[in-house]
Amino acid sequence: MESTIKLGVSTCLLGENVRYDGGHQLDRFITDTLGRYVTFVPVCPEVECGMSIPREALRLVGEVDHPRLVTRQTGVDYTDQMVEWARKRVRDLEKEDLCGFIFKSKSPSSGMERVKVFNESGMPVKQGVGIFARVFMDHFPLLSVEEDGRLHDPKLRETFIETIFVYRRLRELLAREPSRGALVDFHTRHKLLILSHSPDLYQRMGRLVAQAPDPLDQVYQEYRELLVSALREKTTPKKNINVLQHMMGYFKNDLTADEKQEILEILDHYRNDSVPLIVPITLMNHYVRKYDQPYLKEQYYLNPHPIELKLRNHA
Repeated sequence: MESTIKLGVSTCLLGENVRYDGGHQLDRFITDTLGRYVTFVPVCPEVECGMSIPREALRLVGEVDHPRLVTRQTGVDYTDQMVEWARKRVRDLEKEDLCGFIFKSKSPSSGMERVKVFNESGMPVKQGVGIFARVFMDHFPLLSVEEDGRLHDPKLRETFIETIFVYRRLRELLAREPSRGALVDFHTRHKLLILSHSPDLYQRMGRLVAQAPDPLDQVYQEYRELLVSALREKTTPKKNINVLQHMMGYFKNDLTADEKQEILEILDHYRNDSVPLIVPITLMNHYVRKYDQPYLKEQYYLNPHPIELKLRNHA
């Protein structure tokens, strides 16, 4: 049984009227599409730390790396109140077993990057991080995080969602008694997916799993860190083609000359941006089923997330 994917999310993105003006920032992709596959844990830093609805708008002022959180007109400083609450909230969130978090972009409390920070002259610099977002990311450095705006970029959306599905499976592995067999099985199923992100880390992780010295708890921790690092490296057409060509090797005694030519032609189309990744993936899945290839049938690379999310459909 697969466990639930739990995602933290800025409450306003779910359509709740918690913003400073009493409104919301409902994101239909998050609620209607992604929401079919995950359970949300909503967090509104400003309301939860004691501010009212509606309220005076906030902004960040001062140094980019250590800004203060103050009201725009009256200059009331909420920094200490927010930080104290945020540190307690992230400890509470440890109990939720989150696989990631979606922040509200540009928010002085929740923006994960490029938040405006106003200097002494009142000029903004888009280099800040929201107060709660910074505390959260420092506390959970291995969790995948994104913003609502960035999720409208097809590639960033694909990477984030692929990662949270992998992280869910990783949590299931870590929840069990450490076992070399379980670690080998997990790594085997994720090999090609890891290769599509980072050939170098793929090699390092393979050596780690093959040796798996005692204590296993330490091996698990190192493996987790390497896996997260690998998934943070972007996939590229070149890397994907390398993986797909590697997969062809498993059919060397099965494919006809015409079938091999068909795959090579599709790979050329993908290399030239004429077709999206889903096209060679669909073709490869066809041959996996046709020739009942046991190793490839177990590879998450071919089916990393529900096809209904249409994440590999962009050219």
